[in-house]
Amino acid sequence: MSATESSIDIARAAAKAASAKIADDIVAIDVSERLAITDVFLIASASNERQVNAIVDGIEEELSKMNLKPVRREGRSEGRWVLLDYANVVVHVQHEEDRVFYALERLWKDCPEVDLQLEDAPAAAESE
Repeated sequence: MSATESSIDIARAAAKAASAKIADDIVAIDVSERLAITDVFLIASASNERQVNAIVDGIEEELSKMNLKPVRREGRSEGRWVLLDYANVVVHVQHEEDRVFYALERLWKDCPEVDLQLEDAPAAAESE
C-alpha cells in the first residue's frame, strides 16, 4: 500500500508553502509501507532558527486554508527541528546542521520519494 492521494496532496501543499518561504532541499518520503501511523514524511531545512520558524508558519497557514491543524507540534521554541504532525503527513523542518546530523533521508532510504511537483510552481505563477 502506498500513500493516499489526500496525504500526497497535503504534502504537496506543505512543500509549496515551504518553498515560498525559501526552504532548502524539500523532500517527501512515502513511509506508508513501513509505518502504520503516517503516510508521508516531508523534510525541509533552513540555515537559521528564524527561517525554520518562518517556514513552519507558512506551512501552518497554508494547511489551515485546507481546514487542517497539526495534532501535535514539537520543537517550536528552539527553532532547530520543528515537527508538525498532521496524522497522515508529518512535517520536519530542520536547521541545516541538524538535518545533516540526523539524516532522516538516510534512515528512510528504502522508502520511495513522493513527487512534490515543485518545479511546476514557478511556471504556474508565471502563466497567471
